[in-house]
Amino acid sequence: MLNKFVGAELALEPDAQLMLQVRAGDDASFYLLLQKYRCPIVGYLTRMVRNQGVAEELGQEVFLRVYKARASYEPSAKFTTWLYRIASRVALNAIRDRKAESGDRSLDEPASGGQPVQPADSRPTREQELVAEARLAIVRQAIAALPNNQRSAVLMHKYQELDYSQIAAALGCSVSAVKSLLFRAYGTLRSRLEEVAINQYSRQTQVTK
Repeated sequence: MLNKFVGAELALEPDAQLMLQVRAGDDASFYLLLQKYRCPIVGYLTRMVRNQGVAEELGQEVFLRVYKARASYEPSAKFTTWLYRIASRVALNAIRDRKAESGDRSLDEPASGGQPVQPADSRPTREQELVAEARLAIVRQAIAALPNNQRSAVLMHKYQELDYSQIAAALGCSVSAVKSLLFRAYGTLRSRLEEVAINQYSRQTQVTK
């Protein structure tokens, strides 16, 4: 009885309602979901596989899987949890299958077509822009170097703003495991960024001598 109540409550979520309409044969609702989530999903996949062209292809695969799964969809979790579970599986499979390809491009390099993976925010001066870009590149490289599950957890937590339970559902693990992944990942990132800061300070000190 409780499960039915929870399912009914979650079905009231707008995205879940749309997916239920897709299940009922309303393709227009699918395109609304596609329009809303395509960019966030491709952004997530880009940071996971470190190649924007591959991420675009994987994004199509994700939504193809969503559409194919419409008949069996049940609103037993938030729609975003279900969606990112599919995206995570697609990304992790791609990393295993295309290890050499996905490792060729770092996150701060331009994607195919010469456009940056993630454009920087507008800044008042070129000097501030260069500083921000350098910091962003360091963060991206540090995240890219994390183990796959840690990177996935950080991206969902920091960029997609999913909570622990959603990340756990997406990765197929417990909430405590997610907390452990994030603890180790943020510890690694903190150490890496501190190391970079120390190295930069040392170089600046040598220059001024």
